[in-house]
Amino acid sequence: MNVRSPLTLPVLLSSLCLGLGLTSGALAQGLRMSPAPQQRSLSAMPMPTATSQPRQADYVVALVNSEPITNHEVQARLARASQQLAQQGGELPSREDLTRMVLERIILERAQVQVAKETGIKVDELALDEAEKTVARQNRIDLPELHRRLKADGLSHARFREDLRQQILIQRLRERDVDTRVKVSESDIDQYLREQQSSVRPADQQINLAQILVEVPEKATAAQVASLQTKARRLLERARSGEDFAALVREASDAPDRLGGGQMGLRTADRYPELFVAATQSLSPGAIADLVRSDAGFHILKVLEKQQAGIPAASFTQHHARHILLRPGPNLSEAAAKAQLDTWRRQVVSKEADFADLAKQHSQDTSASQGGDLGWSNPGTFVPEFEEVLLALAPGEVSTPLVSRFGVHLIQLVETRELPLTPRQQRELVRNVVRERKLEEALADWVRETRSRAFVEFRDPPQ
Repeated sequence: MNVRSPLTLPVLLSSLCLGLGLTSGALAQGLRMSPAPQQRSLSAMPMPTATSQPRQADYVVALVNSEPITNHEVQARLARASQQLAQQGGELPSREDLTRMVLERIILERAQVQVAKETGIKVDELALDEAEKTVARQNRIDLPELHRRLKADGLSHARFREDLRQQILIQRLRERDVDTRVKVSESDIDQYLREQQSSVRPADQQINLAQILVEVPEKATAAQVASLQTKARRLLERARSGEDFAALVREASDAPDRLGGGQMGLRTADRYPELFVAATQSLSPGAIADLVRSDAGFHILKVLEKQQAGIPAASFTQHHARHILLRPGPNLSEAAAKAQLDTWRRQVVSKEADFADLAKQHSQDTSASQGGDLGWSNPGTFVPEFEEVLLALAPGEVSTPLVSRFGVHLIQLVETRELPLTPRQQRELVRNVVRERKLEEALADWVRETRSRAFVEFRDPPQ
C-alpha cells in the first residue's frame, strides 16, 4: 500500500474531545437560527440562572425530528467546551450564551447525522480505528495515552468513538452533498486574479530584494557624486549583462549586508523604503531596477521574490525522501515495530548503518528494492501524517518512528529543491483557493438548509 493515498478526514482532538469545535462549521459562519413554524426559538428559551433549582434526574431538553437531546448530554458537552475555551484564553461568554451555542451545535449535528443515516451513509469499525489513530498522532501521543487523557477528562472510550462516528458521518455527508455542488470555471479564476491584482496594498505584498549600495559621503562634492554615479552605472550594466549579483555585492557594495549577497529578506512592501518599492513595483522576480538615488547613495536593486496575499507563490519546494515501512500484524505489534525502527534510526545517526541498505533488507514497501527511495515529491503527494513529519526534517535528518494507516515508518529527507511554477500550475493553485472559498459559502447554505428542514421541539431548558 502506498503512502501517497490522500487522507479525506482530518480529525482533531481539540474539536472532538473538548466540545466538538464551537467555533467551527455553522457557528463559525455566524449563522442564526430561523425557527420554522411550530418551533420555539432557542433565544427565547429560558436558561438556568444561579437561583434555578437543579433537577436530580436526567430529562429531555429538546427533540430533533423526535430524537431526544438530554440535559446530561448538554452538560457534558458544555463542560468540555468550557475547558477548551479556558485553555485558549481570552474572555469567555456568559454561561447562558455558551449553553445556547452548545445546544444549537448539538441540534445541527443531530440533524446532519440523521440525514446521513437516512441516505445510507455508514462508518465501519476500521474507519473509526483509523480516525482514532489520527487524533492520537496529531496530538503526538500514542493510543494508550489518548485513552488515559479521555478518561481523565471524563469522556469514556465508547462515547469518544461515537463522537468520532458522528463527525465522520457528517464529513461524508458534506462531501457528497456540498463538495459536488462546487465548480470552478476559468472565468472564476480570471475574476479572482483581477480582484487580487486590483486590491494590491503594501501590507498585502511581500518582496525580497537584494542591493548593491554605492555610498555617497554626506558632504561629497559634485565631482565626487558624479564619479560615484558613474561607478554605480557600471555595476548596474554588469549586473544586467548577467554577472553573478551576489559576487558583485561582495566585490563592490558598501552596505553591511554584502556577505549575505545583499539580500534584505522577504518582508511586506510597507517595510521597505518607498523609493525601493516604487522602483521595483512593475518588475518581475529576477529583474534589476534602474539606479535609485537616496540620501545614503546609489542603489542597484534586484527583485528576488514577490508574493501577494491570495495569490500563490511563483515557486514550490520539492522533497526527495526515502523510508522504511514495517506493517504491524499478528507477529509484530505496533510497539515492537516502533522499537525496531528506533534501533535502526540510532544506527543510521551514529553511522553504524546505511539507511538505504536497511530499507533494502527490511522495508515492507514496494520501494524497498530502491533503498526506500520515494523520488521527488510535490506538496500534497503523501498522506498528511507522513508529509507533516517529512516537512519538519532537514536534509540528511532521520525522523523518529511514525505511525500512519499503512504501518510504521522511518523517514529520511535526502534533499530539497525549489522549482518555478508554470502558468498552468499557478492557475491550478488559484483554482484550489477559489474552490475553498466557494466551499465555505456552499457549506453555510447547506447547514442552513439542513437546519431549516429539521423539526425541533424545545422542552425544559438545560440546567
